[in-house]
Amino acid sequence: MECMSLLGYSACAPDPGLRASLPFPVFDINRDSIPPMLRRRTSQATQIAFSVASAVCVETQRSAAALPAVFASVAGEIQTTDLLCTELVKPEGVISPSAFHNSVQNTAAGYWSIAQQCTQPSSSLAAGCDTFAMALLEAWCQLSCHGGELLLVCYDERWPAYLDTVRGELAFACALVLAAEAVDGAIAHIGRPHFDAEAFSALFESLAARTPVLAVIPLLGLAAAGGAAQNIPVSTVVPGWQARVSPLNTIPAPS
Repeated sequence: MECMSLLGYSACAPDPGLRASLPFPVFDINRDSIPPMLRRRTSQATQIAFSVASAVCVETQRSAAALPAVFASVAGEIQTTDLLCTELVKPEGVISPSAFHNSVQNTAAGYWSIAQQCTQPSSSLAAGCDTFAMALLEAWCQLSCHGGELLLVCYDERWPAYLDTVRGELAFACALVLAAEAVDGAIAHIGRPHFDAEAFSALFESLAARTPVLAVIPLLGLAAAGGAAQNIPVSTVVPGWQARVSPLNTIPAPS
């Protein structure tokens, strides 16, 4: 496979300051993207994942039920997991079966497949500061082997503050629809992720340090602005994971 085609993307952040600071269109959580029966039991993580996944499927006019998916999150359902651990240390701690059910790494992916009646395969992964890079590499491997298109969703909710004084401060999610090879309607071509020494932009480095899935900033920023093809970092680690991105046109801001 020579490249992946980026057919569309969406991004979500509950914090208005974060939305205003990013170099591509970002919207607030859309709770209407979650079916009412699921809405009351879902976490912020699942809500932002649903928001972007639904939006990018609408934007690209793809059926959510037809797309294989890769879901990636550094901490997954960290708020729910923290509540369970807090309850476990109590002398008479009572664990909620529903909370336990919703504490796993593939909670968002599972609810997405149920809500969309999607029987396509899905993967859920976590890789610390390399989470977005590994999600992009997983997408490359799947498309290289099977062709077609897939949905890539990266997300993280806010972490309990005492767990980490730096990371997990901001909630963010993005979703990309990717296709194998160069296809009509693509807004950018993405090369195979590889290891190199391209540095993350100092302008956004602190944001990505606070929320590692914001390693997507260089890719989406270049896709939105257009310009010459560049090698860009897809991880904040230096040396680290890179990808060659060739923008083809810009994406209008969501209405």
